[in-house]
Amino acid sequence: MTDAGADRANFCYRHPDRQSYVLCQRCGRTVCGECQTPAPVGVICPECMREQRATAPRTKPAVLTRMKSAAGRGAPVVTYSLIGITAFVYLLQWIPGLGVTNALFFSPVFMTEVFPEPWRALTSVFLHSTSWFFHILLNMYTLWIFGRLLEPMLGRGRFLALYLISGLAGSVGVVVFAAPSSQVLGASGAIFGLMGAFVVIQRRLGGNMTQLYILLAINLAIGFIPGANISWQAHLGGLIGGALVGLILLETRPRSRRGLQIGLLIALPIALFVIGVLVASWKIGAL
Repeated sequence: MTDAGADRANFCYRHPDRQSYVLCQRCGRTVCGECQTPAPVGVICPECMREQRATAPRTKPAVLTRMKSAAGRGAPVVTYSLIGITAFVYLLQWIPGLGVTNALFFSPVFMTEVFPEPWRALTSVFLHSTSWFFHILLNMYTLWIFGRLLEPMLGRGRFLALYLISGLAGSVGVVVFAAPSSQVLGASGAIFGLMGAFVVIQRRLGGNMTQLYILLAINLAIGFIPGANISWQAHLGGLIGGALVGLILLETRPRSRRGLQIGLLIALPIALFVIGVLVASWKIGAL
């Protein structure tokens, strides 16, 4: 006479050859150690776990939740985001074989039909020299200082527009004032744009300009030091572009002129792009 064996209820429902005395807390089925998922109380079988995940409310990533909370408190999240993106790209530049720097740096030739890659006029803003760590450190520190001042004053959308347009203006400055073979990277043009906008706004508000003028003059002068390998052309272009954006924002402050403000902020980068293409094409063609 053969032994009927243990009660089949004491075997895992997914693995009939594995004996277990542990039950799923939701459906009551027996599960072996491989099939158990720890729950706040007891364990859950695989099917119940899938059902629980399918019906669970969708939650946003923690980083997005924190950013939304920071935005609600009035923190300069655009400034922090620009710093974070720039730092992330800088880390990518260090990865051998990835070729991030070669793929994103800017040269006037990229504004012509010879090498038509005009987007580099903006992507180069997020690159920095890997041979001089202070390049990114100084730029991001300056962005942090002026971003905390300007972003709450202008609003996040306008501040982002100011930064990007200034970066584009810096690249166009290289096209206009530098040799066609010049190669540049860095956020300096965008940073000088923030300074230019701040000068325009401070003058209108009647603030003390002496220290700001000194800071601006020192930073501009550094670009002219022989052998410094700093593009004063990008600094000058970004400064002019930022000042123009600041002027637009000041002159279209009333809500009734909001449409004009948006139109001018769209027209300015288009005009800068056209200038860059025309001047680059003329210079390359004249060689």
